[in-house]
Amino acid sequence: MNPQAQSLNEVISSKNQVVYDLLSERGKNIFFPKKGILGQGAEAKGTRINATIGTAIEDDGGPMHLESISEKLGIAADKAFLYAPSFGRPDIRKRWQQMIAEKNPRLKGKTISLPIATSALTHGISMTGYMFLNEGQEILVPNLYWGNYNLALSNAYGAKIVTYNLFKNNVMDVESLSAALLADGDKKVVLLNFPNNPTGYSPTVSEMQALVAAIKNAAEKGKKIAVICDDAYFGLVYEEGVDRQSPFAYLADVHENVLAIKVDGPTKEDYVWGFRVGFITYAVKGGDAQLYEALENKTAGAVRGNISNASNLSQSLLVQAFESPTYAAEKKAKFDIMQTRYNAVKKTLSNPKYAEYFKALPYNSGYFMCIKPAEGIDAEKVRLLLIEKFSIGTININGLIRIAFSAVAAKDVETMFEGIYEACKIVKG
Repeated sequence: MNPQAQSLNEVISSKNQVVYDLLSERGKNIFFPKKGILGQGAEAKGTRINATIGTAIEDDGGPMHLESISEKLGIAADKAFLYAPSFGRPDIRKRWQQMIAEKNPRLKGKTISLPIATSALTHGISMTGYMFLNEGQEILVPNLYWGNYNLALSNAYGAKIVTYNLFKNNVMDVESLSAALLADGDKKVVLLNFPNNPTGYSPTVSEMQALVAAIKNAAEKGKKIAVICDDAYFGLVYEEGVDRQSPFAYLADVHENVLAIKVDGPTKEDYVWGFRVGFITYAVKGGDAQLYEALENKTAGAVRGNISNASNLSQSLLVQAFESPTYAAEKKAKFDIMQTRYNAVKKTLSNPKYAEYFKALPYNSGYFMCIKPAEGIDAEKVRLLLIEKFSIGTININGLIRIAFSAVAAKDVETMFEGIYEACKIVKG
């Protein structure tokens, strides 16, 4: 093991042995190199002639670039063309940490790490797999989950996805999660995704309290738990009584045996899908600056060994947007459009005629909702017929039809469901 990795391990184990035990073998062996090329380059920073880092520099000292690109950007060359740090730009890391706290009032007075920048949330999920999942390690996910977890966690790291029920009698099945946490095995890795993809469901305030209590109960019984909060659709909540905070805010100091890991970013929150910037943030009861710095160094090392760093240009543009005086109003305007689309779905499905051919699973947030076709109606046949006869695109997920109402104008919602109704009638025929 590299001495730099060993040094980080000693810090983590001295601060919280459970956090160290939760690390995968990869996580224990990874480090951010302070020596070698990066270390020598840092030592040479500020020299008059700097021939250390692999970038091309103009004679005036600025980054070499093509004017045909720079003239279209409207941003300083050093904020666009140079590498960003593997940790992420210092300004965006600090600002995103502040924004997490602002969006999650329950974090007041709690200590969390500085976020590490990733290449959006898929990469963030992958990096949590790198850090915490060994070959064969079980990861608990709801039985309705984003299919890319299979590639990012099972195919990439050999993790074993084990599901628990998301719903029972149209409410969250917290008992199913609790049973999975209390099953054999001391180390538990659980993934929470709210608003959920594919169902568009977030827990109510009481359901969130029950979920947190289940995790705390398992920790008190000796389970060592890493909770990955996939917060891709954070903030898109459309109903009163639904908890608007991330589980991360509740779990940040729930127990010394629970490491909370927030994977989030502006992809959906700020409508910048192609920017590919996300973040990983840590919290644990009793966590301090030294513990978090060690975890940050390991995570940045994993990022460096995987993609080097996330886009400097994207990070720079986002920092500018976050500081814009119109930022909040712009976000509110886009949220209002999403709320209107959600309301259109809810109003349309209030028509009892649809129940003959399908029913909606619980939904209250996010981008999606799912319908379950009635007995004898094949979801795949419905999906294909919707394309061929009605020019409507949907997704078939194990017999459910997922609808991304985020992509459907409110005026088209009723037409869409009428098409689904007719397609189901034909297939049932």
